[in-house]
Amino acid sequence: MVNGNGGIALLFAGQGAQYIGMGKDLYEAFPESKAVFDKADEALGFNLKHHCFAGSADMLKMTHICQPAVLTVSIASFEAFKSVAGFKLQAASFSAGLSLGEYSALVASGVLHFEDAVKLVRKRAELMNESALRHPGKMAAIIGLDKEEIKKICLVSGKCDIANFNCPSQVVISGVKEAVDKAKDVALQKGAKQAVDLEVSGAFHSSLMWDAAMEFKSILEERIRFDEPKIPVVSNVDAKPEYRIAQITENLVKQIYSPVLWEDSMKFILSKGIMDFFEFGPGRVLKGLMRRIDEKAQVIAIENKEDILEGGRE
Repeated sequence: MVNGNGGIALLFAGQGAQYIGMGKDLYEAFPESKAVFDKADEALGFNLKHHCFAGSADMLKMTHICQPAVLTVSIASFEAFKSVAGFKLQAASFSAGLSLGEYSALVASGVLHFEDAVKLVRKRAELMNESALRHPGKMAAIIGLDKEEIKKICLVSGKCDIANFNCPSQVVISGVKEAVDKAKDVALQKGAKQAVDLEVSGAFHSSLMWDAAMEFKSILEERIRFDEPKIPVVSNVDAKPEYRIAQITENLVKQIYSPVLWEDSMKFILSKGIMDFFEFGPGRVLKGLMRRIDEKAQVIAIENKEDILEGGRE
């Protein structure tokens, strides 16, 4: 149950939350979810369901498979929830998604059509992979060190940027291998609890992704229809809601090479008196991050059939 004291916000999972079997029970139980998966297969021209339901974990980790898969599962859970729970979009005050999840938030908010979004994130992933091959790099999570200290460490470590401000004491860095490794070592010397490499194929959300961003910009400008948001989407780039389509598209380009301001995004929503959230998509990553941002906030995860029929688990 939600607290009901200041509206609700919708949150959508990002890359890294995927697992084999995700969405299968949704597909089998809810016609709304089945329709989403079928639309994804048709739009992409391959069997995305297989990769989600019974494929290999290694294939599902591949960015060009993972990104449309997580988007599809997220929207499949959202559409089923709307139908079964009688949820109306106007009941939400904001939506937001972690990196890739921002595209799910834009679909849920009526800015992007699902078929456009799933093709768009597939192309985004391909461009990011191509850029990663031209400019090899890596990412690492730094746990237990002040973000201002990590900023200083990145500045002196070489071509290394902060990629994600996830929550207090959890920051992700991104850049060329040598610079990230140096930053990890310095962070541990300065008291970080952990410095762990992420299983990704490139230095995402860093300056090494500039080429991908510029190519992506031309695709957004030429091929994709955007509509006015029915509810505001809080951008990863500046942690602010945006209503202007031109700014929304610009932020999607910037997001590829800019840090994800997740902690600030959640603090913005919380500052509006909202303490109740629904998280859609695989995993419960965003619920875990929220516990570290504000333990009084309540996040109900809507991931599978049981969650939808019960109205979500606390």
